[in-house]
Amino acid sequence: MQPEIVVVGSLNLDLVARVPRRPRGGETLLGYRLDQFPGGKGANQAVAAARLGAGVAMVGAVGADGFGETLLAALAGDGVDTRWVERRPGVGTGVALITVDDQAENSIVVIPGANGEVTPEQVAAAEPAIAGAKVMLLQLEIPLSAVQAAAELGRRHGLTVILDPAPAPAAPLPRELMELADFVTPNETEAAALTGLTVDPADPRPVAEALLGQGARRALVKLGARGVYCLGPEGEFRHPGFPVAAVDTTAAGDAFAGGLAAALVQGLPLAEALAWGCAAGALAVTRPGAQAAMATRDELIAFLQERSQAR
Repeated sequence: MQPEIVVVGSLNLDLVARVPRRPRGGETLLGYRLDQFPGGKGANQAVAAARLGAGVAMVGAVGADGFGETLLAALAGDGVDTRWVERRPGVGTGVALITVDDQAENSIVVIPGANGEVTPEQVAAAEPAIAGAKVMLLQLEIPLSAVQAAAELGRRHGLTVILDPAPAPAAPLPRELMELADFVTPNETEAAALTGLTVDPADPRPVAEALLGQGARRALVKLGARGVYCLGPEGEFRHPGFPVAAVDTTAAGDAFAGGLAAALVQGLPLAEALAWGCAAGALAVTRPGAQAAMATRDELIAFLQERSQAR
């Protein structure tokens, strides 16, 4: 089946330590649980969109090791096309070391491994998948040259390109990349890194305007539990967050990306697509793990209907 969404990005195995609080510098802290979950921002977004009913293909790389086998099997189990994920001998699969505290907040250290080996040539080889798709999802856990090549190919074939600038870049991204993004979707930390401005959740418009000034077609600032703010050709949109009892905030932004993309491929209007993204993110934080926490289409629709009736 021709994919509707192509994700070009990372695949990691997440090692998640549950701790009462995150350790301070130089401190040894006893945790009380260790779990392994399939993760990586790219793979998380692929699973999030696939569970919401979209046809998804993944472009990336894993090592020729057991972790890589685990990640590929997890993607295939959710119906993601993995033909464009290369196995790289001599390099390990990417790993994320995650601590989650009793307030459901997390800290993450990523060892890229094979993710650092994704090349523009590999992206070009995936053109058969990209050419017939509608939406492309990108992040920054693979080399920037591969992200740039993917964005250029996505634009050439008329895809809606969604750039999630995570992890937070050390400096503004190249204008030639930003200009290829139909949506750039930073959280507050990432928006501050990109613009040098502090995000005021009550008035995120100045930051959004700064992102548009860097070339993005639409700036979408994720505000955590406060929801999202979007500024672009259609005007100004804000969708509040959905109050939930958070268990683990890992991959909430990836769930949002999958929800947004799945809604857009259905042709839903932007305001409704933002609601899908917020709902997907809210549902994800109520469960532990990354891909394991992603909602199904039935769960998301039921959640939206329930919250709509409660208003």
